[in-house]
Amino acid sequence: MDFGLSEDQVLLKDTIHRWLDVECPTTRVRAIMESDDGHDVALWKGLAELGVTALGVPQEHGGAGLDLLEVALAAQELGWNCTPGPFLGSQMAVTALVESGDEAHAKRWLPAVAAGDAVLTFALGEGLGEHDLAKLATRADGGKLTGEKPLVPYAQVADAIVVAAHDAEGPGLWLVERGAPGATFTTLSGIDMTRRLAMARFDGTPATKLCGGTKVIERARDAGLILLAFDCYGGASRCLDMTVGYAKTREQFGHVIGEFQGVKHQLADLATDLAPSESLCWYTAHAFDHVRDKAERHAAIAKAHMTDLFDRVTRYAIELHGGIGFTWEYDLQLWWRRAVFDRAFLGEARYLRARAADLAGW
Repeated sequence: MDFGLSEDQVLLKDTIHRWLDVECPTTRVRAIMESDDGHDVALWKGLAELGVTALGVPQEHGGAGLDLLEVALAAQELGWNCTPGPFLGSQMAVTALVESGDEAHAKRWLPAVAAGDAVLTFALGEGLGEHDLAKLATRADGGKLTGEKPLVPYAQVADAIVVAAHDAEGPGLWLVERGAPGATFTTLSGIDMTRRLAMARFDGTPATKLCGGTKVIERARDAGLILLAFDCYGGASRCLDMTVGYAKTREQFGHVIGEFQGVKHQLADLATDLAPSESLCWYTAHAFDHVRDKAERHAAIAKAHMTDLFDRVTRYAIELHGGIGFTWEYDLQLWWRRAVFDRAFLGEARYLRARAADLAGW
């Protein structure tokens, strides 16, 4: 039995990889991340024309109707290139709309997302990174939201935000459109400038409730965890590739440093840690659609493992690059910053491992 990717999945991944290499080199990454909103409309439209924004959108709404695995393979390539933009938050919102079964909202928003004409985002966390649905402080009453969401990706450029809140029936999701009264957004200064975050405040903001409840929130969150895991794999692979290339050319004492035993062993350790993690990512994304009863736990485990690994790879890569590794001028620091974001967003590794243990009944 073949547990690898299909020919179509490999083609999808390779096509996105080649396109990003041409259209989004690190010079463009730097230009976008240093802009006011960190969003390049032309790049987003280019990804849409390539079909990236439509991967997880059902066919009846103008999308490709593919599983999360295909969406995650795109996330991996975006991670490899350190591509800026609202992909993560938008895909979490798409998952919420699809899982809710709310045809009215899906018909209103998903075709525009697939075409690259609309940007959605997802607002979950509260307080100091609190992601426990039972502790949601944002409240919905009479079709109006009140509360704060401190870590909302690209809230300033989003055409609509899918917001997790609590009403008399329990946790649920509400959709807030751009320009809704009572909604204000404050840009946050984060380490990773390729994924912008904002503090969103709602003060009696009109919102419409999506169908579904807690389960839909969990599915959108788990999709986000899996996409972050794939982003980590792509970014860690790029850092290792850069470091191997550097070790083959950097000379010291008349020899390239890749000949030194200490350097070779560190690179070999990173490679042997990274290689088997790819299959973990593949299975976790597969389980999201096909092993639903275990998907939540797998998503938590994959994100915890991959963020720890991404963090370790970037730190070792910087050390092996010596004095240039940590400088602003050298591109490696872009992925270190991305690793910091991936580690923190939607919960750090210790929190996710504890949740995975709870789900296993330990």
